[in-house]
Amino acid sequence: MDKAPRTEKVMSVDEIREKLTRSQAIVLTNFRGVNVANMTKFRKAMREAGIDYKVVKNTLARIALHDIGIDGLDKFLEGPTAIAFGLSDPVAPAKIITSHMKDIKELEIKAGLLGKEVLALSGVRALADLPSREMLLARVAGCIAAPLTSLASLFGAPIRNVAYGLEAIRKQKEEAAAGASPEVSL
Repeated sequence: MDKAPRTEKVMSVDEIREKLTRSQAIVLTNFRGVNVANMTKFRKAMREAGIDYKVVKNTLARIALHDIGIDGLDKFLEGPTAIAFGLSDPVAPAKIITSHMKDIKELEIKAGLLGKEVLALSGVRALADLPSREMLLARVAGCIAAPLTSLASLFGAPIRNVAYGLEAIRKQKEEAAAGASPEVSL
């Protein structure tokens, strides 16, 4: 007789699957040995960065990954596992985790996933070295604004030159008028 899965497990698999499909990138971590104070500080930083960090059961994560056609992470789903879901910025989970690993020695990266590509530790570290989404957008905006600023300056140059010319003519006329006034002798 087959045992039907419990409702909580089905809901957990559904939740993991939904987060996996919405995420641009994920990072699997081992958090064994991290004390409560460090974990609280770490989770707060993750929340502030818009990252959902969830402790998962390996079996349920494996099912959710297989359901959406992702293979290659099974060997990393051993021991305590938490997944950082990068819902809006693919670089943010790797960046936050690697920055906190300096202070939290027990925190370890197991692997990552960018789109459907499995990333080993070196791939996650390389992802962490990329600029954030906001930084890239600022660079793009700067690249767009620089030519527009130059163009505006070019269009403004003739008007400025006319204004300089008119000012020079005005000064010449004032000097000529001041020099042409008759002297009165007594």
